[in-house]
Amino acid sequence: MSKRKKVNRAWLAQHIDDPYVKLAQKHGYRSRAAYKLIEIDDKHHILKPGAKVIDLGAAPGGWCQVAADRVGSTDTAPIVVGIDYLGMDPVPGTIVLEMDFLDDAAPDKLIETLGDAPDVVLSDMAAPTTGHRQTDHLRTMYLCEVAADFAMKVLKPGGHFLAKTFQGGTEQALLDRLKKNFRAVHHVKPPASREASAELYLLAKGFRGETES
Repeated sequence: MSKRKKVNRAWLAQHIDDPYVKLAQKHGYRSRAAYKLIEIDDKHHILKPGAKVIDLGAAPGGWCQVAADRVGSTDTAPIVVGIDYLGMDPVPGTIVLEMDFLDDAAPDKLIETLGDAPDVVLSDMAAPTTGHRQTDHLRTMYLCEVAADFAMKVLKPGGHFLAKTFQGGTEQALLDRLKKNFRAVHHVKPPASREASAELYLLAKGFRGETES
């Protein structure tokens, strides 16, 4: 058996036995990742009723589900907009754009679709894996930086930014920018994030309403 097949089997066994996978299936969430956002929001309260939300890298839709429920987004008055180049089934209360966030037209299209500046920008984006750990790490860190740039251009004053990053991987220059532009910046690892995973979430709260390079 090849090493790759062994790894895939090990991952599948872990996935099947994962309590968060079972919870997601029980409660109708599209991914276990929904619980990462639930746990972060339960502690930090970034998804308040009426808040307008943009979700970057939305597929398969777990974060959109949580955001729509918590802010009170409905099909008749949607205030959650997601984007992903992967196709996905519609999420109630959410408009999802099927396009690449790195497309030059994507930022304007997101704001046009939302109809206002967002109160919250979420990003669970991760680059497709190549199998080379350092390359995968750098590509996902790039997505975090692009998401942060977008958030600092579009957020309402007082707004929040949450994005996937990696342990020890956040560039100091990005952290410095966020600290200048937000009242508080945290690295958070919710219980739903597997202990063996290097992923962390970068949470910047209380946008000051100005961008500094």
